[in-house]
Amino acid sequence: MDSTLGTMASAKDFFNSEQQEDIKMAVKHAELDTSGEIRVHIEQNCSGEVMDRAAVVFSKLGMQKTALRNGVLFYLAIQNRRFAILGDAGINAKVPDNFWDDIKLQMLHHFRQNEFVEGLCEGIKVAGEQLKAHFPYQINDKNELSDEISFGN
Repeated sequence: MDSTLGTMASAKDFFNSEQQEDIKMAVKHAELDTSGEIRVHIEQNCSGEVMDRAAVVFSKLGMQKTALRNGVLFYLAIQNRRFAILGDAGINAKVPDNFWDDIKLQMLHHFRQNEFVEGLCEGIKVAGEQLKAHFPYQINDKNELSDEISFGN
């Protein structure tokens, strides 16, 4: 789901190092009891449709390669003030049709108040709850994707 985002800064500087660590910890916490994988990707610009760009990034990050197809991407294009949430086929088959829209609205409420870290962390938490419900941690699970924020242009 896409929507508007806040003020302009370079992609790597949009969140300071402490905020980036908060986001990374939100991802780690959301993935604790699930085989699901969450990534955050931040870019300066998004040319074209934000969902199309998020799909390209999803593929470049190898998110479709998780064993249960249960990856979730939070994509932010800061200069364009757009963001998208993209779930893989496995998680999309399990969540209600309006699930990503509901997360988007929760995040947007924070974003409109310039609470970008809070909004992103809340979205990650809610996605993690669904991943835990549908893809519980198994004894042989491993972290298939990096928890680090990735950056584009």
